[in-house]
This record gives sequence, structure tokens and C-alpha cells, in this order.
Amino acid sequence: MDNGDWGHRMGSPVTLNVGGRLYTTSLSTLQRYPDSMLGAMFRGDFPTTRDSQGNYFIDRDGTLFRYILNFLRTSELTLPLDFTETDLLRKEADFYQIEPLILCLSDPKPLYPADIFEQVVELSSTRKLSKYSNPVAVIITQLTITTKVHGLLEGISNNFTKWSKHMMDTRDCQVSFTFGPCDYHQEVALRVHLMDYIMKQGFTIRNTRVHHMSERANENTVEHHWTFCRPAHKVED
Repeated sequence: MDNGDWGHRMGSPVTLNVGGRLYTTSLSTLQRYPDSMLGAMFRGDFPTTRDSQGNYFIDRDGTLFRYILNFLRTSELTLPLDFTETDLLRKEADFYQIEPLILCLSDPKPLYPADIFEQVVELSSTRKLSKYSNPVAVIITQLTITTKVHGLLEGISNNFTKWSKHMMDTRDCQVSFTFGPCDYHQEVALRVHLMDYIMKQGFTIRNTRVHHMSERANENTVEHHWTFCRPAHKVED
């Protein structure tokens, strides 16, 4: 890719396929640390690999890359309190040669004081898309909220009464609400209201991700995920 092409793409989104997971960000974010591997890669200093969809492919841990990308965006290392893969993340930081991140992982600091913990809410959107319609048509959608914050789910149950939903228990004391199935426009409207409601309860978006799957010959399934977090005080037993 010549310099003119890179200049054109500076303000354009870039999609990476990291170990099978797709991430979209800006070229300027990937080049935040010019001496890093990603800085060199997207400067055109060495050849890149593309997947079958034309996305840049990196054969590394796709799950841990979310923390790499968030560090590139904010220059801050933010990990869940129950994060247990620090050694693996350090290896990823070494691979990408992001020196400030390597330093953060060498001297980890607690995210919150001892009497504070992090509450998490996961929101996911599942869409089934027709492969053969032009433009691509959304066949069916549904939204799922998963959290241990039962008070939040109770508030959602009371405030979103007109939507078809059901509750189910999941692992680790978490509970899920699933809305739908519904059509695309209903899903978009519901998602906007749900995200607004969650953030009004003091949660902020920690990260987003997209996962593509193919289940049937005539359908594709696309999953969008949003993770919301907020600090909370521990309650003594």
C-alpha cells in the first residue's frame, strides 16, 4: 500500500480479524505507538495478511485483543477485578511491542479501593440475515441482557412491560432477560432505550465487539455485544 493510500485511510475505519474475532477501530488508534508492531504494520513497513472478507488478519488471541485495543484508545489499562490472564496478556503486549502497556502489566495497580468492586451488565443483539436478498435483509432479531445486578433486571422488567421477554438463570448467579424475537426496527428502538436506561443507572460502556457466524446455507448470524460497568461498594456480611 503506497503512502497516498495510507493517507486516505487515516480517517477511515479499519477492521481486524484477530484469531477469528473482528474489531473495528481507526488507523490513528492502531498507530498511537509508532514503535509498536501495529504501528509498523499499519505504516506499511512489512506485508499484511487479509482474510477472505478482506479484513486484516492477525493470528493471535482474539479475546485478549480487546484489552490491547482499549489501551490503544485510552492509554489506560482497565481490567475486570476477577481477571486471571495477566500472564497471557503480558505475552500479547510483548508480541505487539507496546512498551507503555508492558510497563503497566509489570507494575499492576488495583482498579478500585479494597471496599469497591465492579458490577457488570452484558447486552447482546443477535440478528439473522438473509444471504440472498439485495440489500441484505434482517430476518429476525433478539436482545439479551445478562447480569448479577438483580435490581437492574427488576427495573427493566417494570419499565419495559410492552416488550415480549422471558427470564432465565445462567451460571455464576447471573440472570438473563431475552427480548424478542422482533423485527429490525423494533430491535433498534428497544436497544437504544435499554442502553439509555442502563447508563442512567450509572453504568458506562467498557467495550463492544461483533461476532459473525454462518448457521445455514441461506442465513448469516451476526452478534453484537456491549459490556457496561459501574463501581459499587462491598456490603459486609
